[in-house]
Amino acid sequence: MTRRIARLSSALLVLFVLALAQSINIQWFRASSLNASPYNPRIATASTQFPRGEIVAADGTLLARSVATHDAANPYRRQYPLGSLTSGVVGFAGPTYGTRALEYEYNSYLTPHPQPPQSFAQVLAPTSAADNITLTLQPALQRIARNAMGNQIGAAVVLDPRNGGVLSMYANPTYDPAPFTSSNVDVAKAAWKRDTTPNAHGFEPLGLVALQQTFPPGSTFKVITTAAAVVHQPKLLTKKYPYEASTALPDTNKRLFNDGGQPCGGDVAQMLPPSCDPGYALLGLDLGAPALYTTASSFGYNEIPPIDLPGGETNASFFPPPRDFVHARPTLAYSAIGQDNVRATTLQQALLAAAIANGGVEMTPHLLASVTGPLGQPVFRYRNKTWKRPLTASQAAQIVPLMVNVVRYGTAAGLFLPQDEVGAKTGTAQTLFHGAHLTDDWMIAFAPASHPTVAVAVAMPFQSVNNYGATVAGPIVKCLIEGALAIQRGLPATGTSTTCPS
Repeated sequence: MTRRIARLSSALLVLFVLALAQSINIQWFRASSLNASPYNPRIATASTQFPRGEIVAADGTLLARSVATHDAANPYRRQYPLGSLTSGVVGFAGPTYGTRALEYEYNSYLTPHPQPPQSFAQVLAPTSAADNITLTLQPALQRIARNAMGNQIGAAVVLDPRNGGVLSMYANPTYDPAPFTSSNVDVAKAAWKRDTTPNAHGFEPLGLVALQQTFPPGSTFKVITTAAAVVHQPKLLTKKYPYEASTALPDTNKRLFNDGGQPCGGDVAQMLPPSCDPGYALLGLDLGAPALYTTASSFGYNEIPPIDLPGGETNASFFPPPRDFVHARPTLAYSAIGQDNVRATTLQQALLAAAIANGGVEMTPHLLASVTGPLGQPVFRYRNKTWKRPLTASQAAQIVPLMVNVVRYGTAAGLFLPQDEVGAKTGTAQTLFHGAHLTDDWMIAFAPASHPTVAVAVAMPFQSVNNYGATVAGPIVKCLIEGALAIQRGLPATGTSTTCPS
């Protein structure tokens, strides 16, 4: 009898410990994620029963607000004045599918919650209200990107390299957030079905191309190959590579040709401006896979950038590990020029440009600027954080003039205003899509080169083989740089150039 009681007591003790552990897990370790989860009924209720906080752009433009309805069951509905222009980053909040993007990320601020008491009466009867958040986003740059892209698939990211603030992040396709705020379940479900259905290129409107889709970066990757030489084998910077239109590759009888069959060569300073493929392929082989992999990873490749958007909405860029090249040295040559198995997001390439511009320091990208209470009192202000340090200031300073020369007399010559002092790198990656030969066209850039305050990356995939990064992505980058510099000078973002659509 005593033995049975002991066994029962032990079983009850185990069950008690398990229940206590689960309670601690839910209330301590998982509390924040469960509170913010779109599947939390309280969240869905709060989005319609109480007014959420406002989301405001850097220039004061209202991006999201709650408006009263005449529906007693759903007295408030979320409204997005700029609609699809900012939906990729702002997201939505509604009764059927909960919250998305920034509406999800900062839900704990935007949902009504107990406020610090302002009087003795509020100590006895605490009040609840929502906070408001202000972003680093500039709607004028969003419009520039949208107008310059037109109906083409693409993505643009504009950063302040000094602090990582996201000045613009626009991508096409995008979506209208309004149906997701509807209390009519059928309306919301129809929008969900439409916006989660891939288009002809396999992209869902609800998926932000700038963060989720990766493409071969083409010759923009030569900036990383250059950085690998600067860091690991500086002597290779002055090595003279053959002046030729193509080069032989090891372990194969195939040759790697320069674009258009034009001969090129020389040292790195001579090869980067015209984007010499054969020379950079040989440079990559000289550097070796470990140096290229380590350098790419030091800029953030093979890691998800820590931007303040929900997990799962951002993908990592990719450069293969050295073991993948042990029996594939020709592949290493192509990888050194950003083709074959190298993949990058637009955000990662903007971070690359920003790191070069910011003296080798890569700041954590962020959309949040500050949080204020319902009465305008400060609650939280974003503190700048360093993410990576791929280069020293002196190492980065060796690459800056090379990118400036790309604009002066290289593949981006004649594109930018001289007074903007732009440093850039173009990229054109040859790809196959459903058997068709296409190009993924890129440009990364920063300005002014003497004291950079803006860094940009634009990716325009699925382009004709007759197009190039300079001709497709270049004009978009030009307009975004002009617009960003104008805003920083207190001027209108558009109207500074006849070639930029307003």
